[in-house]
Order: sequence, then C-alpha cells, then structure tokens
Amino acid sequence: MIEQAKNLQITNKLDNIRWNMGDITKTFPYASNSFSIVITKFSFHHLLNPLSALIEMNRVCTIGGKIVVIDPTPPPEKAIQYNQLEHLRDPSHVRSLTISEFEELFHRVGIPILKRGFYRMKIGLEDHLQTSFPDPTNVDKIRQLFIEDTKNNILGLDSRFEGNEIYFSYPNSIFVGQKA
Repeated sequence: MIEQAKNLQITNKLDNIRWNMGDITKTFPYASNSFSIVITKFSFHHLLNPLSALIEMNRVCTIGGKIVVIDPTPPPEKAIQYNQLEHLRDPSHVRSLTISEFEELFHRVGIPILKRGFYRMKIGLEDHLQTSFPDPTNVDKIRQLFIEDTKNNILGLDSRFEGNEIYFSYPNSIFVGQKA
C-alpha cells in the first residue's frame, strides 16, 4: 500500500508528503501536535485497544487539526455474527465497532465529531476470499454463512446472489473529529 501511495505521489507531483511506517500499539515517534490531519482507514477492527490508538492519534494531531477514522461498522444487533465471520475470514480481525461505540470512543478521548458519513462497499465473495487468505478449513463455513445471509441478512452485509456469485456490501462509517 505504501508503494502504491508513493507511485501516486510521483504521478501527481506531490512533494509535501512523507511515508513512515509505525506501530499504533506503541507511542508514535512524533512530537505532540505534529500533524494537521491524522487518518486511519480499515485498521481499527484489527486493534486490541482502539482507545489507546485514538488517544495516540489525538496526541500527534495539532490543536484544531482533523482526526479521521474510516472503518466497517456493523449494525449493533448483527455485530456478534459479523465479527465471528470476519475472524474466520481474517484471523487478524479483532472486532468491528458499531457507530455508537465509535461515537463513545471519540467522546472518551475528548474529540468532538464534526462530520459522520456512511457508505457501502460492494464486493464479490469469491474475489474477496482470494485476496483475504482465510484458513482453507474455514472457506466452506464462510460461504455457508454468506448463503444464510442472502436469506436472512444475519450479518448486516445485504448479501445477495447475482447470477451464481454472491455479492455483499460492507457497512463503512467515516468519522471526522477535530482536536480541541
């Protein structure tokens, strides 16, 4: 992903961007108030302690700067089944938070939410299985859960058959906060 971003940077002739890899479970190697915008996309559901990650994002953000979190947000009544499926598909998945859990997280850190957005990302199941590398012993179970989802929407993914292929839509939320 970093290499793709660097290529886009070159293509778009952007010279004000640096790319550094870091570990959110540790203190970032940046001074407090270093960045005017701090963004994470599709990572919070992999974190054991999302609160500490948001605290660290807030620490390195400048006063008045923006903190943006984009992540899947299953409906509360389907979150348990959704998270079980995602862990089968990707063992690094810990837990996706619901919209209200994200709102509470921002509140606990003291970050006012300026904007919220929501979108669905349509994906074909077989393509997704090829790119997410689940344990092969879980693939049939995953397929069966999606088949059940096409009948009862047990996962909150609006799974459906289009011809012989199952498609589904991840429910993603965007939270834009401002450091006070």
